[in-house]
Amino acid sequence: MPGFALERVAEDRLRASGQLDFATAAQALRIGIEAIGRVGDQVVDLSGVTEGDSAGVAVLVEWVSAAVVAGVGLRYENVPPQMLAIARISDLEDLLLRS
Repeated sequence: MPGFALERVAEDRLRASGQLDFATAAQALRIGIEAIGRVGDQVVDLSGVTEGDSAGVAVLVEWVSAAVVAGVGLRYENVPPQMLAIARISDLEDLLLRS
């Protein structure tokens, strides 16, 4: 069964792992929004994401939106190449790579 996890590794840092795709998007969206709302600015390390698709990119965009609503900053590190390619053709690359 596919799985996704988001763990807090520091007060301002989260690490994502597993699949971030259509099968896990709803779960990942809920987990991320809960984690983002807890503290200030956050960095999400995506180096542990093994699979990602357009649904996963949509989750990342929604997390950014939730961060804006919460008044906190959100930045991604180590975005998987396949997700960057999807973001690039969707004109969302700057949103995922902003610093």
